[in-house]
Amino acid sequence: MNCGEFSCSPRSFLTKQEKVDMLKEYKEELDKESQAVSEVIKELQKNN
Repeated sequence: MNCGEFSCSPRSFLTKQEKVDMLKEYKEELDKESQAVSEVIKELQKNN
């Protein structure tokens, strides 16, 4: 999305700290997803 001279889109470049923060948040989400998958596997194995 571009609105002409002044862009309406998010910035193209992030600071190093912003990248670190985003990656930490992403890792937390992946960790939660991994935990959920592990719980489903345990539950499925318990039912067999």
